[in-house]
Amino acid sequence: MIMLPRIGRDTRALEAAGRRTSCFRRADKTETALGSARMDDRVDEFGQLFAEFVRRALENESTKEPPFRALIRDHLDADPTAIPVVAFDVADWDHANLQFALEALLAKPGREAELVGVGGGQKRYMALSLSDLINATHFEPGPVEYESLDVGPNTTHRCILFGLVFLRAPEGRAVLFVRRGDQQGGPSPGLMVEVLATDAEYASALLDELRALMREHNVFRGQMISLESTMWGQVKVVFHERPTTRRDEVILPEAVLVAIERQTLGIARRADALRAAGRHLKRGVLLHGPPGTGKTHTISWLSAELDQATVIVLTGGALGAVGPVSRLARELSPSLVVLEDVDLVAEERTMMHGGGSILFELLNELDGMADDADVVVVLTTNRPDLLEPALAARPGRVDLAVEIPLPDFESRRRLFELYARGMPLDAPDVDAVANKTEGVTAAFFRELLRQAALEAAERGSDVAADEDLVRATDRLLEHAGTMTRILLGAERRDGGQAPDDPRGWLMMGPGTE
Repeated sequence: MIMLPRIGRDTRALEAAGRRTSCFRRADKTETALGSARMDDRVDEFGQLFAEFVRRALENESTKEPPFRALIRDHLDADPTAIPVVAFDVADWDHANLQFALEALLAKPGREAELVGVGGGQKRYMALSLSDLINATHFEPGPVEYESLDVGPNTTHRCILFGLVFLRAPEGRAVLFVRRGDQQGGPSPGLMVEVLATDAEYASALLDELRALMREHNVFRGQMISLESTMWGQVKVVFHERPTTRRDEVILPEAVLVAIERQTLGIARRADALRAAGRHLKRGVLLHGPPGTGKTHTISWLSAELDQATVIVLTGGALGAVGPVSRLARELSPSLVVLEDVDLVAEERTMMHGGGSILFELLNELDGMADDADVVVVLTTNRPDLLEPALAARPGRVDLAVEIPLPDFESRRRLFELYARGMPLDAPDVDAVANKTEGVTAAFFRELLRQAALEAAERGSDVAADEDLVRATDRLLEHAGTMTRILLGAERRDGGQAPDDPRGWLMMGPGTE
């Protein structure tokens, strides 16, 4: 048979192939081992090279001068790390005043300045000081950052938020740094101004000059502003148009109006004579009574009459700023300070939720005003029974406490006529309306005239007749729900009174409360 020899030859061929394959495997293993060894050598070599690179980079970085240190060194011709820094804090609501002061400081004859911003890093989330800037290598010069702020009704101004001022002046050279304050200091970090100069006395003098210019160029002077608390706990300044309320639009008994006018406007009109006689000008007036009787409308009238005075209104959480606001009022006198719903912070100290530190600060500020400070402090409350007796009774803190009563018959007639201005009416029986509305507030008449106009429109007429007034009056007094009557002042509550809208009067026209 011929098969066996073939099988024998194939077997020998397979054995030969196996030997060759084995040799290849041994060769591959040897080559792999040699490759791994070479790779390890290369990794080691790379590690050594990278370590050398890092070492040299660190050496170069340690010898590199921080960018702002170099700038300040060139400007002052001195080592900035050896010069002490002087600084002062600026409240958030004083930011615009700082900007105007800086502009006035730089505008003086012989002075030149270059403004440089800060780029890089996380400056908004850290308490970046001038000394930090001098020693940090990761901050670079960049554009100055500004913030647009209100400086009047419908008026804004660009104010520095982060930036350095390189000042050249006849008195010497200096660097001023304006920056956001320490974020960890509370919800309202404010701003910080730092000054660097080779002459420490010159640096301090620049800060003193800046403070004086902030007072001189204060944007609040002669304005009407309110300080209000934001949801983040900050104090925000809101500018308002001056009210135009006239005396005849304040519907109160004449004796009440005369008492308020004499204590507020009367002293302001005779300020020079009182100063000459050595008499004090500061005065405090407390207006108390149910909501809607005219307290805030009375303040609107006083604000209109004192058209050259600075009017500062504190509402809600901003009442905690009574200390700096009182000091501001003294600087900007003549001024009118309004503390709405003062019972919120000036309750009887023996009560569970007494006013605490805010109350004490309020009392101290009223006591501490200089005798010649032409400042009127007007406080309002719906709950005089809750007030601290020392606030309501002690002369020098509150000199006059006036109850703003519910309108009497004559006042109700006048309120009807006031709100009816410009509205077409057909022979209304005003006396009948006044008789039926005993115990209501001014807010009731405002709504009454609107409902009468609605009644006329529903029957297809442009003129409200007496029958429309009767139906509107009956609906508000009898058919409306109890809560509606309370809100309109047509029904007295049992127990406590709700506070007035703290800002409504700033936006109202004549006779709206």
